[in-house]
Amino acid sequence: MSSDPTKILVVDDNPAIRNLVHRFLSQKQYQVESASDGQSALEVFERFNPTLVILDVNLPDALGYNLCEEMQKRTDVFVLMLTSRTDPEDKAIGFRKGADDYLTKPFDLQELEFRVGALLKRQRMVMTNAEPRKLVAGQITIDPQQRQVWVDEELVPFTTLEFDLLNFLVAHPNEAMSRAKLISAVWAYDESSVGDQRVVDVHIGQIRKKIESAVQNIAKIKTIRGFGYRLDVPS
Repeated sequence: MSSDPTKILVVDDNPAIRNLVHRFLSQKQYQVESASDGQSALEVFERFNPTLVILDVNLPDALGYNLCEEMQKRTDVFVLMLTSRTDPEDKAIGFRKGADDYLTKPFDLQELEFRVGALLKRQRMVMTNAEPRKLVAGQITIDPQQRQVWVDEELVPFTTLEFDLLNFLVAHPNEAMSRAKLISAVWAYDESSVGDQRVVDVHIGQIRKKIESAVQNIAKIKTIRGFGYRLDVPS
C-alpha cells in the first residue's frame, strides 16, 4: 500500500509565483494547497496540517518571519522561506525565527525541488533515527524520542533544526565537525552542494544562548576557525 502524499502549503502574494509552484509540486505528486496572505495561510495551515510550508517573507498583512514562528509553535512543520531580499542579515533573521531553509527569488524550479526533497528527507531521518535512550553531555540531557532537551535539569525549548543540530553534536562529543558535514548530516544536503554555510553559524549561535551558562561541568560548543565546530564535553 502506498503512503499518502506529503502535504505542502505554498504562501505567496504573487499569483504567478504561487500558481507556478503549486502546479510544479502537484506534478511531483505532492498534495498542495495555497494562500495569498497571512490570515488565509494560518486558516489553511490549521485545516490542512502540512508537513512543509513554502513561505514568502513579504505578505500584504504579515511578515513571513513571524508566520514561520507562529506555525512552528503549533506543529513541527518545516518552513522554506522565499524572498527577494539578498542581505545576509535577512537570512539570519529567518533562521533565528525557525526557518529550515531559504531560497532567494528568482529561483530555479529544480533548485526548489531539491530543497523540498532534502527537507522531507530530514523528516524521514528524524522519524527513523530517533532512539529511546537519552544522551548526556555534561549538564545537557537529550531525549531523542520525545525531542526534548534539559539544561541543568531545566527543560529548554528548541526549534526543530536547533534540536537536530544539537542532538547530532551531542551524539558525537569532542569530535570536530566541518560546516559541510553538519549541513550534510542535519539538513540532509550533499556535502558537495551545501551552498551558503552561514545557516550553521546562525543556529549554533542560537543553541549557545540556550545551553551555555555559569553552570559548572556544562558542555561548550567550540568554534574551529575556518572549519566548523566541536562539542567539548567535560569528563
